[in-house]
Amino acid sequence: MRIFLNGAFTAALLGALWMMVLATTFAVAAAFATGEAFRPDLLLSLLWGLIGGLAVVYTGPGKSLSMVIGAAALVALSVIGLPPVVAELSLTARILVNGALGLIFGLSQPVLLAEVTGPGSQTRHAIEDAVIRFLTGFGYIFFTAIVAIPFYVMVMTSLKSQSELLKNPLDFSIDLSKGWDLFRSYVELFRDFNFGDYLLNSMLISVLTVFITLLFSVPGAYAVARLRFKGRAVLSRSILLIYMVPIIVLALPIYIAFSVTGLRNTVVGILLIYPVTTIPVALYMLQGYFRGLPHEIEEAGLMDGLSRLAVIWKITLPLSLPALASVSLYVFMIAWNEFLLAFMLLDDPSKFTLTRGIASLNSSEIPRQHLMAGSVIATVPIMVLFLGLERFMTKGLTAGSVKG
Repeated sequence: MRIFLNGAFTAALLGALWMMVLATTFAVAAAFATGEAFRPDLLLSLLWGLIGGLAVVYTGPGKSLSMVIGAAALVALSVIGLPPVVAELSLTARILVNGALGLIFGLSQPVLLAEVTGPGSQTRHAIEDAVIRFLTGFGYIFFTAIVAIPFYVMVMTSLKSQSELLKNPLDFSIDLSKGWDLFRSYVELFRDFNFGDYLLNSMLISVLTVFITLLFSVPGAYAVARLRFKGRAVLSRSILLIYMVPIIVLALPIYIAFSVTGLRNTVVGILLIYPVTTIPVALYMLQGYFRGLPHEIEEAGLMDGLSRLAVIWKITLPLSLPALASVSLYVFMIAWNEFLLAFMLLDDPSKFTLTRGIASLNSSEIPRQHLMAGSVIATVPIMVLFLGLERFMTKGLTAGSVKG
């Protein structure tokens, strides 16, 4: 057990693992950025990371020279042919990549070992702090890569020409000298594939879905949260039961019912089925918020002669704006990204939503860059909307967590 509380052992282990993570990250990033074959040498990464970790802990974490030493060491390793990141490129390119790797390692390793005071015996707190810092850094890199790499590939592919994709499908670098011609796929989507109509259809359907959802979920959530009636507890607990039934199980009955009633291939049909999937989650989110509002404010309104509906309109809803905003954003995202129902119910291209329109591009007759451009068009607006309003959404979701 004592060996695990030893500063030298911790520095060597975390240094080796951290260098391996950084080398892999740098190799992947360089390969995507340049289109060349970069790869990490895991054995050398472990070896130089172990040495670097020991150097930091023996010289003292936080030494300013560790940054310079780390970069200089990996530059030297590149010159003599022992770099953690290997590529069939010029010596200058290898020096730049491994020098940057050494710089990052020299900056980050003292931070990871901030609580480790030396190579000898350490407190459990110092060791746990170093491990947690390493896991935190690894988590940031890992989950960022999961999100960023597919998005990067999608964007870069959308900026390619057909000849470039055929020449090297794995080359995700771009030629900036093309200027505005890089966006040719986007222009062709709107000009030749009616993507403007798909965008407007999705916007209209998503906004109307939000309106219909709030129209039903606000009074429903208020009734469950405030009124007393038989079966109230059962209804409150069973609101989300609809999500226990996969939508694919209901696909065939929905398709048959909508075909028989003439609602298939209509915007009205979509507006009938989308709120069915969003109202339960809106009810669940809003009832928790309404329960957190003080009863005294509503009771004062009732004593002043307001009806129950007037109390909801003039008192409850103004106080619930953060929750309403977060629910609206969440419902809008669900409606915007919904694919299965739109794919099943819509056949007329003039009524396609954005996701249904993108599915129509998945054909051997349509260039792959058009499919990727359509995916970017569908992803970026909702991403910008979420990132711009995320703090309001978080505020609305947490505002009702503590009863007022």
